[in-house]
Amino acid sequence: MSESTQARLALNTTKAKQQSATAAEEILSRIGVDGFDAVVVLGAGFARAAEELGTAEDRTDLRSLPGFGPEPAALHSRLVGTKRVAVFTSPVHLFDGRGPIRVAHSVRTGIGAGARVVLLTDGVGSLRTDFAVGQPVLVRDHINLTGSSPLVGPDFVDLSHAYSPRLRQLARETDRSLAEGVYGAVRGPQLGTPAEVSMLRFAGADLVGASTVLETIAAVEMGAEVLGICLTTYDAVTPRYRPHGTEHLLGVADRYAPAVGGLIHSVLWRL
Repeated sequence: MSESTQARLALNTTKAKQQSATAAEEILSRIGVDGFDAVVVLGAGFARAAEELGTAEDRTDLRSLPGFGPEPAALHSRLVGTKRVAVFTSPVHLFDGRGPIRVAHSVRTGIGAGARVVLLTDGVGSLRTDFAVGQPVLVRDHINLTGSSPLVGPDFVDLSHAYSPRLRQLARETDRSLAEGVYGAVRGPQLGTPAEVSMLRFAGADLVGASTVLETIAAVEMGAEVLGICLTTYDAVTPRYRPHGTEHLLGVADRYAPAVGGLIHSVLWRL
């Protein structure tokens, strides 16, 4: 990468952080609160999980705020006990044609509004035969195969404990049967070939998806704790069990969304 290209990208990153700070201020002003304690990002198909997340306070349309695009996006302010939670819906992905800075923008905005805990949800493919479809799995670590990062320049963030052991323990206090796994992040949207699936498994991945990882990197860089909760929406290993279209994946996520919401609620209650 040339020095001029790196300087331009670094400038874009600085601008993105300024936009997230401005958006955070505007959100707090609209809602009339001092800040949030936690951020929850609900992946595609998980809208019904919001119904489990405490008392609804307000809803803010994000499309007019700095850094957010024209696609539908909203923040729901919820109260879980004494914790004020910013719930983002309709996250964007690299496969939507958005860059890594835009993908991480909601999380950066929530942290800019005071949140120190980030909970990410995602529908994923299972790379393990002992993970059933519809099973929630905590992310223990990740392998970033997207070729992207929301960070630019000499920002050598330590990701050794990117997924908070403390938050995973709080989740297991709710459900001791919860499994953990390594998330293999790809750009998508296509599902992996048999060779790609074999490579991911050989590399140590237990799950495969196109979300969560870039948001995690941005959150850790800003000093927040991260809990990743994935729902296995299809079997990535066995060809005959591959889903037939997006509707199937979204249907599985919707079916189990209330249970995922209940798990998130329990973790937030224990913070």
